[in-house]
Amino acid sequence: MSAHDALSRLQHAVESRILGQDRLVRRLLIGLLADGHLLVEGFPGLAKTRAIKTLGAALDARFSRIQFTPDLLPADITGSDMFYQQAGGGEFRFDPGPVFANLVLADEINRAPAKVQAALLEAMEERQVTVAGQTHPLPEVFLVMATQNPIEHEGTYPLPEAQLDRFLMHIRVGYPAPGDEMAMLRLLRAGNGDAPVAPAASAADILAARRGVSAVHASESLDRYIVDLVQATRQPAALGGDIARWLEVGASPRGSVALDRCARAHAWLAGRDFATPDDVRAIAHDALRHRLVLGYEASAEGIAADRVIDLLIERVRPV
Repeated sequence: MSAHDALSRLQHAVESRILGQDRLVRRLLIGLLADGHLLVEGFPGLAKTRAIKTLGAALDARFSRIQFTPDLLPADITGSDMFYQQAGGGEFRFDPGPVFANLVLADEINRAPAKVQAALLEAMEERQVTVAGQTHPLPEVFLVMATQNPIEHEGTYPLPEAQLDRFLMHIRVGYPAPGDEMAMLRLLRAGNGDAPVAPAASAADILAARRGVSAVHASESLDRYIVDLVQATRQPAALGGDIARWLEVGASPRGSVALDRCARAHAWLAGRDFATPDDVRAIAHDALRHRLVLGYEASAEGIAADRVIDLLIERVRPV
């Protein structure tokens, strides 16, 4: 079975259990293929946790969940050296924390203080954990999905822009359509919602798929289009007074990298060996919305980052 067939089976296995959230499932797969991490924002009860748990079961991968709370410590995530008593003495051994998994759910990441957030984000960036001078590598297939609740901000610690920039994509999850919600009720009523999920792919399939994504062709004109989009966020005056008034800080070079990696993963999932501007536009909101800092005027006028990205896509045309 080819890597593409394995990913198609994986996608079908997850979508058959996570009804009405096909876009979230597809973004999870793009995150795996592009080897990046995801920040997911949505109201409670929208299957965010269920989606990544189901993905872990269908991928036959190790899954761990970290519930972020104000009293959490960095060692609760990374692990620590523990003293083990033995006959005639004892020794310190490293006890790995929950971050040592293939898929990690960082639930309500903004409820933990900055030290804990920084510990997770450092592990995400470095793909390793160092404790007592010893470095412990994380798995090769490693994805963190951090969640945030768009309501109930009391007692939270918002992620700074520099830390938001480390996430490959910022995904917003909405309510399912009525037909999907009815199908979900029937699935749960029949008792199939919590039935075991048969593995549909493996970590080796993900690594093979990543090699396929890296071989997806991106033309020079597509590279120029990606760079023009990101440059426009830094020099918005050329696109019109409204964007210039709203946009205070543009996307970093990580924005260009995210657009490239996600667009090629999007093209590969569609069965193509080349990426197009349509692939870039399909993932532009998820790759850029958390990298833009809007000014006071945007806030006063009720303008969100997605509206700015809509205008960027409309006014920056491929060469």
